[in-house]
Parts: sequence; structure tokens; C-alpha cells
Amino acid sequence: MTEGLRNVVRETGHDDLAGFLGRLTRLMLGSSGEGAEQIERSVSAAARGLGGTASLALLPDAATGAVTSHGRSSTVVVRAFPEVFRMDQVAALRPFLHEVAAGRLDLEQAGRRLTSITGSPPPYPWWAKLTGIVLFSVGFAPLMQPTWYEVGSTAVLATVAACLVVAADRLPRLAKVLPLIVAVTVSVLTLEVFARTGAHGGPVLLMLPALFFFVPGDYLSAAAAELAAGYLTTGAIRLVHAVALLVQLYVGVVLGVVITGRSREALFDVAAQGDLPRWALFMGWIVFTVGVLPAFAVPAGMFGRLLVLVYVTVGVQSGFTALLGDLGGTFAAAVVLGGATTWLARRPDQPPRVILGLPGFFTLTVGSLGMRGLTALAGGDTVEGFRDLTELVTLMTAIAAGLLLGAVVSQRPGRES
Repeated sequence: MTEGLRNVVRETGHDDLAGFLGRLTRLMLGSSGEGAEQIERSVSAAARGLGGTASLALLPDAATGAVTSHGRSSTVVVRAFPEVFRMDQVAALRPFLHEVAAGRLDLEQAGRRLTSITGSPPPYPWWAKLTGIVLFSVGFAPLMQPTWYEVGSTAVLATVAACLVVAADRLPRLAKVLPLIVAVTVSVLTLEVFARTGAHGGPVLLMLPALFFFVPGDYLSAAAAELAAGYLTTGAIRLVHAVALLVQLYVGVVLGVVITGRSREALFDVAAQGDLPRWALFMGWIVFTVGVLPAFAVPAGMFGRLLVLVYVTVGVQSGFTALLGDLGGTFAAAVVLGGATTWLARRPDQPPRVILGLPGFFTLTVGSLGMRGLTALAGGDTVEGFRDLTELVTLMTAIAAGLLLGAVVSQRPGRES
């Protein structure tokens, strides 16, 4: 009788641990836009903290785990699609994982905490997310063209895009094709309303800030970083996924040209003469960072640190670009951003690197080059299109290498963050 009870306890404990690790892996896969390679370390550490062992075979959208505990072994298969995820859950996950790995929580307590994280409501109401996406886009707009017209048109176009994003939160079917729908809508409005002449710059430059929420620049650089670090499978698949998202946006823009009956030559990338004063350019990054908070569900208390990192990244990039050109400036900014975020994220009570580096990474704008290159090719400007795509590959690699170098230099000896 006693042996039978022990077997029941052993099986129940093992099944509970396997279930907990499966839920944990699913949540981490869904928020793995910065790279999937850290998931294995985190899940394995959590398993050890709860008295078991686990090893994972990872893809960006799936994981197969072998879990051993209480004298039993089992296999857990998890699928989750990496997408625009809630940073409040990512922030809550890090100190929780530290407590689990340190053995401060038993399995029941850990399960309740994980349920509270996954089941927590969004930290901002829908209208705040809508406003955040608009501010995020408006703050970024001067980087495309430093003109008041760019800022004003972006405010309108981003509002339309943000309404579709909020609607997709309630309509899962719309979410599956959201980038394409948004790209078509923004393209049609831009061509029909804001880009009737070339006086205010090319249509693509007017569209890009409103589409920037969907441009997969983070996936592109995460893919390059994974390839550089030796994670060939995850890096290659993530690269294909990022390119597929870019192509979806590109097809949406071209469909807008077809719907409006405009010539594809309308997509030529022509910039207008800047008329924004310096103070507006400086304030734009504040607006941008304020928008990042509700757009990506980042806790409001992180605003100050994120704003400092944005200005540091922009300052380093501007300074080194003047000395070394675009490639040198982008690489230097990536090294500083990677080093600063790794150093700040050493303590478990600090935000993870993916949150600390998110706004600063967007300022490097690698994803927009892909859109500009594809649309320039569609418009018949072969030389400019291939130049942008070549620059995309070069800068993507420079950003990935810079982030990796900065992280390695700042990493605590003998530990990985």
C-alpha cells in the first residue's frame, strides 16, 4: 500500500512538472522575438530548481523537451508562434524564473505564479494601445523625412493602422492577415490623399512610419545574431519568417498601387526638403518612447531607462556616422546598445534585455530598408532597390554582430543573462 502511494505521488509530481514546463516553454516561445536560444537555459534551470531535469530541441515556433523527475521521463511537444508580444508578461517572467531556478518556489506555487502571469489582463486599455501605436509612429516619422507634412500624415495613417491592430485583438481571423490588410489600407490612403504630387516626398517614405509597427527589423537582426552565435536552425527559419513578413507588407503596398490605378513609378523613393526644427527632432524621440509603452505593453516604470537608452543609441549612431559612415555608426550604436542592455539586465530584478533594447533597436531602422528596397524594385528603380537591399543585408549583419559583441563584452564572467 505504501509503495502504491509513492508511485502515485511520483507519477503525479512528474506529470505536474512536465505540464508546468510545457506551459512555461509555450509562453517563452511566444515572446521569443529577440532570439530563441535563451529558452533552453531558462527552462532547464527552472526544471533543476523544481527537482527535475529538462533538455529542449528548439525551433522558433516549436520545442520538443525531454523531462526527467521522480524516476520517470517523458517528452513534451510545444508549439507557439512568435509575434508582437506583451512585454509586461516578459518583464514578470524574468524574476519569476530566477525564483524558480533558485528553488524558492515549489511546483504548486510556481504553477500558480505562472497562471497569474499568463492570465493577467493587459496593463493598458485598448484606447491606450491605439494611442501608443500612433505616438510610436509619429515619433519615428522624422527619421524618414524631417518635415511637418510627414508628421501630420503619419498621425492620420497611424491612427487607421492602430484601429486595425486593436480590432485584430478581438478578431483572431483578422490577426492572421493583419500586416497585409494594414499595408493595403495605408497604401491606398497615402496614394489617394497624401501623395498626389511628389512635393512632400515619395509615397513609401510617407507610408513607412505607419507600417513600422509591423516591419520585422527585430526578427531580421535576431536571425542574424542566432546565425552568428551558431544557432543555424533557429536563425535560418527566423530569417525566412522575417522576409515573409516584409514581402507581405510589400505586396500590400503594391496592391494599393493597383487599386488606385497609379503607375508603379509612384513608388520612387524621393525625399522632401526638411523643415522640422531641431527641438522637434529632439522631442520626437520622447514621443516615440512614450508610445512604445502602451504599444508593446511595457510597464510604465521603465520609461526613464528606455528613454536614456534611446538617446544614447541615437547619439552614438549620429556621432560615429559622421566619423565612419552609416555602417560604422550603426555598428558602434549596436555595440553600445548590446553592452548597456546586457550590463543593466545582470540583476534579476531588472528588465530583460529584450525590453531594455526594444526602443533603441527600432532607432536603427534596419527593417525599413527592406521595404524601401522592395518597393523601389517594384517601381522600376532597379539600382536604388538593389542598393537598399544590399544596405539592408550589410546593416542587419552589422547590428547583429554589434549586439553580440556588446553582450559578450558586458557579460559577467561565467554567467549568461
